[in-house]
Amino acid sequence: MSQLDTPSQTLTILSAPDQSLSLRVDEQIRQQAREFLRAGLQGSANSHRAFMTDIKQYAAWCGENGYESTPLLPVALVEYVTFLGRTRSYFTIQRHLASIAKLHRQQRLDSPTTDEQFKVFLKGFKLKKTVRQKQAPDFSLKQFRQALDALPHTPTGLRNRAILLLGFTGAFRRSELAQLDVDHVLIDEAGMVIRLQRSKTNQFGEVEEKAVGYAREAEYCPIAALEAWLTILGREQGPLFVRIRKGERVTRARLSDEWVNVLVQQQLGAPFTAHSLRASFVTIAKANGADDVEVMNQTKHRTTTMIQRYDRRRNIRKHNASGKLGL
Repeated sequence: MSQLDTPSQTLTILSAPDQSLSLRVDEQIRQQAREFLRAGLQGSANSHRAFMTDIKQYAAWCGENGYESTPLLPVALVEYVTFLGRTRSYFTIQRHLASIAKLHRQQRLDSPTTDEQFKVFLKGFKLKKTVRQKQAPDFSLKQFRQALDALPHTPTGLRNRAILLLGFTGAFRRSELAQLDVDHVLIDEAGMVIRLQRSKTNQFGEVEEKAVGYAREAEYCPIAALEAWLTILGREQGPLFVRIRKGERVTRARLSDEWVNVLVQQQLGAPFTAHSLRASFVTIAKANGADDVEVMNQTKHRTTTMIQRYDRRRNIRKHNASGKLGL
């Protein structure tokens, strides 16, 4: 198992020649280089967690079936994918394969995922396996307003209202909402701008901002909702969305991104997820005439292909061109 725990040891950071650099500075440079290497190997925090979960399961399966985890034989990978296929979707298996390939790259080994016979097997697996990706459903504006109307006028209710309205109008991912700090938000007479430190599509910390405007109806205005919550917080720094204990005691403990998912399901129903906030933003905005550029400026997608995947206008009765033929 040790070979799984120390991938960074495959690349050694050597000391610089003993010239003008002092030993102290030389060690600082080597330590910083190690940190950069570790960050490059791990990727984002979410990606690293998923990788470690996949590899832990993979290593356990290898141990139970008498295979070395690295290098893995293609025939063993065929067996593992077949095993995963009993309970996992094709898209989840793709993630597992990416993790196995990454593990082999870290140890400078050829990955069995590139084997030609394995590719033939995977093609057949895809043909036999249902590959339609499960998508988070979208909600209507009526459903969303009803969910907001049900929230109490308490600190918890004000916080939850701000999360839902900001998540929807800003097309935020749940991880982005959880990472927001108070000083990431700028509100003025023109509207609101939120600066994102990092996101799924911005892992290197480039400047990335989202703008949200005032709503026509005050009770459904994301800016008014956030201002009410900021008044409760009463500070200018620290986590924006925090936990609240019994007795409506507001803490400084940041909410987890999983809790955002729980909130959406509590208010909108079990079929919905935090991803429904983004899917509904795209669907409703497109239905109301927004073009792809406007939508992508908010979702931060890089291609229109992803916008099409998020657009949930698939109701064949409601969105159908046959009624526009003029017959």
